[in-house]
Amino acid sequence: MTLARKIIHVDMDAFYASVEQRDDPSLAGLPLAVGGSRERGVVAAASYEARAFGVRSAMPSRTALRLCPGLHFVSPRFERYREVSAQIREVFLEHTPLVEPLSLDEAYLDVTENLQGLPSATAVARRIRAEILERTGLTASAGVSYNKFLAKLASDMRKPNGMFVITPEKGPAFVEALEVSRFHGVGPATAARMEALGIRTGRDLRERSLAFLQEHFGKAGAHFHAISRGEDHRPVVPDRPRKSSGSETTYARDLTTAAEVETGIAALAEEVWGWCEKTGIFGRTVTVKVKFADFRQVTRGRTSPMPITSREELAGISLELVRGVFPLPKAVRLLGVTTAGFDNVAEERSGQISMDFG
Repeated sequence: MTLARKIIHVDMDAFYASVEQRDDPSLAGLPLAVGGSRERGVVAAASYEARAFGVRSAMPSRTALRLCPGLHFVSPRFERYREVSAQIREVFLEHTPLVEPLSLDEAYLDVTENLQGLPSATAVARRIRAEILERTGLTASAGVSYNKFLAKLASDMRKPNGMFVITPEKGPAFVEALEVSRFHGVGPATAARMEALGIRTGRDLRERSLAFLQEHFGKAGAHFHAISRGEDHRPVVPDRPRKSSGSETTYARDLTTAAEVETGIAALAEEVWGWCEKTGIFGRTVTVKVKFADFRQVTRGRTSPMPITSREELAGISLELVRGVFPLPKAVRLLGVTTAGFDNVAEERSGQISMDFG
């Protein structure tokens, strides 16, 4: 009999905004947005105080100010966020080598076997959250379950600064009772399509056949069929020596305007540049990925004759590439930026460095 895996999803609470409030105590408790306050600015992150007014990431700054006239804006400091993220990453690696970063502020951990000999995944998650708070002064939420899908769902249940556990015995029933709009991977557009088909809960989704779901949702149909049963066999994939470096984000709310997409791409390019700058490894190829609300995905790439060795060049190419998909045919649920095409020396070095958390 195969033992159930023990998976933790750790998600920092309002990470960028929380770092700013920690570093500048005068901002503590105030509604705060990280991003541009100019007429065409966009919110990159919002504190929980700002979220109470309806402010959210990827929202135009003028809309955020209309919702929250007392909103404070600060410019993003990605280098600072990477520094704090590295501290968090150190905590993870003290408990398991199987750490899969998703971004600067979240990761999956496989603690089926943990390095500290703690008796349960719940105990590991509790210890990790306490150590993050002690070392950084920041809070984290955690979800504990037997696969990635359920661990991700669980981490959203007690935010901020909470923990939720979904055991193998409770998994299928938990999924059945949940509205499909709460599922990671089901954005507003997909949820609306499901609503039109009479699919509102995990139970409704489970009652539909694989053939039905594939007919209406294409390749995503098999994914929906599995998760409606609480099934997800994807492994936690730790950092490995690689020939590319990238960052991608799935947004809680689909992006609907070109300005929102450009802001997202610029932030991802900045994260990728941080890795290049830290390691001294620079690629010649840049690729952007856009996944739409219907799960259709497009990529655009460009290869330069020489390595891309400046932040401005990487960001500029990334923005030019994503503009190639405008006007947007549908809302966007995921964006990604990757750089590749390292020379042989860089490839050898990439196997020796510690990858940034993002």
